[in-house]
Amino acid sequence: MRLHSWKGRGRRTLVAAALTTTVVAGTAGWATGSEQSPLIGPPPGAASWRADHELGLGLPDPATASPARVAAFFGGLDAAQRRELVTRHPTVVGNLDGAPVELRYQANIRSLKAERDQARARAEDPSLTAEDHAQARFLVTRYTELLDPGRKILAFDPRGRGQVAEVYGELADAEHVSVIVPGSDIDLSSFDRSADPYGTPAGMARSLYEASGGRTAVVAWVGYTTPVGLGPDAATGRLAEAGAPRLVRFVQGLTASGAPRPSVFCHSYGSVVCGLSAARLPASDLVVLGSPGLRADKVAELRTSARVWAARDDSDWISRVPNVEVFGLGHGTDPTDPSFGARRVPAHRAEGHTGYFAPGTDSLRAFTRIATGVTS
Repeated sequence: MRLHSWKGRGRRTLVAAALTTTVVAGTAGWATGSEQSPLIGPPPGAASWRADHELGLGLPDPATASPARVAAFFGGLDAAQRRELVTRHPTVVGNLDGAPVELRYQANIRSLKAERDQARARAEDPSLTAEDHAQARFLVTRYTELLDPGRKILAFDPRGRGQVAEVYGELADAEHVSVIVPGSDIDLSSFDRSADPYGTPAGMARSLYEASGGRTAVVAWVGYTTPVGLGPDAATGRLAEAGAPRLVRFVQGLTASGAPRPSVFCHSYGSVVCGLSAARLPASDLVVLGSPGLRADKVAELRTSARVWAARDDSDWISRVPNVEVFGLGHGTDPTDPSFGARRVPAHRAEGHTGYFAPGTDSLRAFTRIATGVTS
């Protein structure tokens, strides 16, 4: 619970101390996390896009135009004009919420190839250090993997730690759509790692897509700067506050492009992002799993029309984090607590903090029913 109704400074201090002690004890101290600078603002290349008047099209400003406005703009273009924009401004089109899905795929292929070429050049640049060369070689491999035939990259931004969104299934004509929002330690390098696959958004998305028999298209979305480790960033809402508008805009872009309102699955710290987004998020369902809290005391405070669901297995370490919000630390009420008012998702067979999407679990079966609209 929050502490607005608690009285006495001493009691608040004790709870804050308990929260700090729990996080430090569970992570070997604050030093395990490093403070992150959130990536905000329009896509890369926005300045060149704004300055482009040669086509005479009145391009919508990526920073201010709504996804609905973007969708209407592209709806008025012919095929040649669309191709020209992809060629001239792939980094904008590939990340422009509301732009047609297929155009974004094409644009991101261009962007990935360009970044791969630059990384190859850096890997062979004699003026750079051995560490620079190693990082460049890693990026060459990473970008090559993302360019594998059949992969559908809906967003790609190489800035900072890198952000990406990948689609499983056919988003353009899907009857149901789901979006996966990850928690800490996820970025371009780790969103589809082979170790602990069901702890990554790509692994979660792939598992949900396969469990549904393709009845829902699933988007693994890494579109905000996640905390690193379990230090202060993970214990506060700063990065979630920066990520919430990005999630809102992304989901609005899906619906503006013709997709149905999605089920949004929010893991760990990602549920803080979802809680702060809920009032503006055009979602049919909001599903939180392994959540430290949504910065709300009850479902009504989210001000959402979406059905709200919560899952936590008994072996998940998140249960040891105090559900408080005081002095900016903590994220509030446990969403699996009956007092919160969320619908409970069974998770008896899930194991640990990252086992909710593992095949054969009751939680994955429940998620599949939610994602495909079978909730009665």
